[in-house]
Parts: sequence; C-alpha cells; structure tokens
Amino acid sequence: MKKIFFLFGILMGILGFSQTSNASVEKSVTGLQIGFLGVDIYNELKISDAIALRSQFSLNPSIWGGDLYTRTNFAFSPSISLMPKYYYNTDGRVGKGKNITNNSANYLALKIEYFPDWFVISNADNVMVNDAIYFTPNYGIRRNFGKQFNYEFRIGLGIGKILKDNYPTQLRPDLSFKIGYDF
Repeated sequence: MKKIFFLFGILMGILGFSQTSNASVEKSVTGLQIGFLGVDIYNELKISDAIALRSQFSLNPSIWGGDLYTRTNFAFSPSISLMPKYYYNTDGRVGKGKNITNNSANYLALKIEYFPDWFVISNADNVMVNDAIYFTPNYGIRRNFGKQFNYEFRIGLGIGKILKDNYPTQLRPDLSFKIGYDF
C-alpha cells in the first residue's frame, strides 16, 4: 500500500505542478451531497491550480432482509475520508466557454476512507461496524447547475482491510451519484 501512495503522490505532483493554466480550482468549496448511496458533508481545499484536497464526513446506508429475516432492516454508519483530486480538464472547459465554478470539471482521485465503529443508526438492535480502511483510485465528473447546486458521479475500485486480526485484504467497488448544495 505504501507503493500505491508513493506512486500516486508522484503522479499528482507531476500533473499538478507541470500545469501552466489560466483556469484554477476554487480556493475552498464546502457543501452537502445526498444520494441513494449516502450523505456527505465535505470541503475541497485548493492545493494547486489543478489539485484540491477533499475532506469528507459521510453516513453510509446498509439494508438487509429477505426470507432469512423477520423484517427488512437498515443502518447508517459513519466514515471519514481524504481524497486528493486532480481536475484535469479545467483549461479545456474554460476554452470552450463552459462553467468551472465550484470545481465543475472531470477528475482523477485517490480516496482514503476510514470506517470507525463510533455509532450506528439502525432500526435493529446491536448493530456494529468493524473498523476498516480503504484506498480507492477514482474517476469522477462534477458539474454545477444553478448558482450553488451540483451533481457528482464517481467510480472506482480499491483495496482495503478490516482492522482486526485474520481478516484478508479485499477489493471494494466505489460507485457514487449524488446531488448537492455548495454553501
């Protein structure tokens, strides 16, 4: 995993600092996004003209039920994440007269996400979450509509581990489509 961080850091540095651009990501964007796969409160902080660091607190949904259960249950569990995002097409969008307000562009990112066992909101008793950490490279599209509304699509496949003994490293898909509001 250290090699992945190292290679991603070098790639982000080369891509971010070799840019000679007129377009730039926003200095800071804070907002709330809601989708079928959870709720996010986030802040994107400008690192360079093309790189922003997104810090995020999320509530992730789970649902289970069927013939083996007496009823359908749900749960919301928290996660926190850091995600350096390289916005690679801001210059092209500006050149075509398209909006880049609030980081409206395509991006590549590395999502580092931690799932703590802090609390679980559920209609079932004694639901808990195992502490886990995941590293997920992502491709995403972020667009704005209106003055402060946005939508964001992200897809990736990462690796991670439940932070207990005898749990193997596992692959984890990351798929998200959310609509949000920037404050």
